Amino acid sequence: MIDSMVTLNPPNNLHTKVPVKNFQSPAAFTSTTKITFRPHKFRSATIRATTMQNENEQQPSFGDTLLNNTRKRQVIDAATTSLSNCLSETNLHLTVPALKSKSRGKVRDIYDSEDYLVLVTTDRQSAFDRVLASIPFKGQVLNETSLWWFERTKHIVSNAVVSAPDKNVTIAKKCSVFPVEFVARGFVTGSTDTSLWTVYNKGIRNYCGNVIPDGMVKNQKLPKNILTPTTKAADHDVPVTPDEIIENGLMTRADYVEASEKALRLFEYGQQVALEHGLILVDTKYEFGKANDGSILLIDEVHTPDSSRYWIADSYLERIQNGLEPENVDKEFLRLWFKTHCNPYEDEVLPDAPEDLVCELAWRYIFLYETITKSKFEIQWTEEPIHDRISRNVASALASLK
Repeated sequence: MIDSMVTLNPPNNLHTKVPVKNFQSPAAFTSTTKITFRPHKFRSATIRATTMQNENEQQPSFGDTLLNNTRKRQVIDAATTSLSNCLSETNLHLTVPALKSKSRGKVRDIYDSEDYLVLVTTDRQSAFDRVLASIPFKGQVLNETSLWWFERTKHIVSNAVVSAPDKNVTIAKKCSVFPVEFVARGFVTGSTDTSLWTVYNKGIRNYCGNVIPDGMVKNQKLPKNILTPTTKAADHDVPVTPDEIIENGLMTRADYVEASEKALRLFEYGQQVALEHGLILVDTKYEFGKANDGSILLIDEVHTPDSSRYWIADSYLERIQNGLEPENVDKEFLRLWFKTHCNPYEDEVLPDAPEDLVCELAWRYIFLYETITKSKFEIQWTEEPIHDRISRNVASALASLK
């Protein structure tokens, strides 16, 4: 257990202390960004740090709350009990007559029902373009987190949500999905092959149409938020520029401009809400589709810990200045564990994730949900099998839509 737990917040991946002048305070973590198709150079940003804490006050930090409290112990115990009862696979097309076919994504199982799609969020955990493990309660917390954000971002862009008949299920309008993921980034960070820090550390300064200045270090805030779009090739994501998207016919110029502007507005709004709750929304991804009336809809998921990276705001500056990784509330520590113990891109068989890391990730996802929504996550305790419950709720919901 000790071997795996030390990776939850790696003590020192930067190997150097960084002067405070190179970093901005959490209060400066949002910005207004304008879309351009030509590579644009960033102006030098004014860097500042602010201290809000009264030296005489000895209160537990936000990070301490994440790592040790009564609620965590409750969730960890529940997750440990539920390790053998995760929702790793569904087959609703065999149990709900109204469903015609099934498509299996890395996390979601998607079913066709004439005018609607039924999206079941499973407990599967993905990274490196493959499934790593199953995490107790993950499907429920991702679905409920997305629904919370979908409701609160309708002023920026309409979404495809029709109803949520089950804790793990969203019924959505059908639309023509753009084959582009809009990855929004506010920091130079990450550990995967397509992460901004990985490519930046290799010397790349022009990435997906963005010219990034020299001299940046890992986990530093970008001068302004950027988009680094990707598209699918086989089973992995491929970075593309806006011009390549247009030239290859993946989107029209008008659709790309509109979707990009909405993506950046969503990201800036998400950063604002996160910071109000003590968190930094570091990066995330959005997917969009086009409805029959020509309008652009937000689909898939929004600001979940699966699609986003979150850091603890009040410890960010101190940890970076001391050469430490930021405290995270996402799946980065699980990515790092796999990168340490195998080659997740090439090894045919991966080692099993340690149970303590699996349960820790369940807690962090629930912690994030409760922190952002200010509501208590409801752990489902029923004797009815999860698949039976979902089948019953979906069948009832589809019947009511006819």
